[in-house]
Amino acid sequence: MKIISWNVNGIRAVIKKGFYDFIDEYKPDILCLQETKAQPEQVDIKLNQYPYQFWNSAEKKGYSGTAIFSKKEPLSVKNNIGIDKHDNEGRVIAVEFEDYFLVTVYTPNSKRELLRLDYRAQEWDVDFLKYLKKLEEKKPVIFCGDLNVAHKEIDLKNPKTNKRNAGFTDEERLGFDNYIDSGFIDTFREFEKGQGHYTWWSYMFNSRAKNVGWRIDYFCISQILRPKLAKSYILKDVMGSDHAPVVLEIND
Repeated sequence: MKIISWNVNGIRAVIKKGFYDFIDEYKPDILCLQETKAQPEQVDIKLNQYPYQFWNSAEKKGYSGTAIFSKKEPLSVKNNIGIDKHDNEGRVIAVEFEDYFLVTVYTPNSKRELLRLDYRAQEWDVDFLKYLKKLEEKKPVIFCGDLNVAHKEIDLKNPKTNKRNAGFTDEERLGFDNYIDSGFIDTFREFEKGQGHYTWWSYMFNSRAKNVGWRIDYFCISQILRPKLAKSYILKDVMGSDHAPVVLEIND
């Protein structure tokens, strides 16, 4: 089972930048998207090979949003985490399969000047982890997406100069610590311990060509799924967004 997660930075934009060629080349069984920035009726999507298509769009037009396209029929689908203050930005979709839940998430950005840090760290991160653990009471969980945090210093090019910048504050990193401490595995680090592996690059300063980036897109799994984990990697050369897709291969 190959699952790909990608922050596309606008589904309508990425369709014009080789999206279908990407699908044809990598052939995911399930595709999870973040930052779709569209209502489904605004997108003429040509993915007939994915009969099961699920959208969660933000109330605010052109903002946030998630989607899942699957070749396999899920047992159930649920948008959002069931808390009103979190549920108007289209940030979460959970699909249930026989052996696990698959959750895609677009975590709120703390923004410039850290205007949204308190909400992100004290409310969102806390409630989303509770939501994941509640799902896990029923069956194992895979969650993926743009978590908007570089967990460790090796997860971004310039950790020292980014200490109090959104995505690398102590508060956000603690939020990710809590995922790990509660039993979830950062799958990429099961295979690659080194530095220089990133999933997002600023559009400024030729950052992607210089590989001045951040690893903020993840696949995390429940501990019980570790024996089924086959591969976890980054498609760093896939263009079309400021993020690279990330891939999980799991023995179903």
